[in-house]
Amino acid sequence: AFSLFDKDGDGQITTKELGTVMRSLGQNPSESELQDMINEVDADNNGTIDFPEFLTMMARKMKDTDSEEEIREAFKVFDRDNNGFISAAELRHVMPFHS
Repeated sequence: AFSLFDKDGDGQITTKELGTVMRSLGQNPSESELQDMINEVDADNNGTIDFPEFLTMMARKMKDTDSEEEIREAFKVFDRDNNGFISAAELRHVMPFHS
């Protein structure tokens, strides 16, 4: 999952990269909200999220579990043909990968 966020592969997630993923999930966070999300877990205060910090962020998000309806809505963003599965093509459509 980290590589889906870390678009340029430099081992760090920036506010821009985090924003891209959040928007693909139907969220529209402001720049300050993105910075707040990073600041919550940015243990070394370098303004970005590295892999250990990313794990901390994910663990916190898992504890603050979304309602079932929110999870279904996020799933629908990926499941474009509504067949109950997310294909590789559907994933590529929402999250463009760099080769």
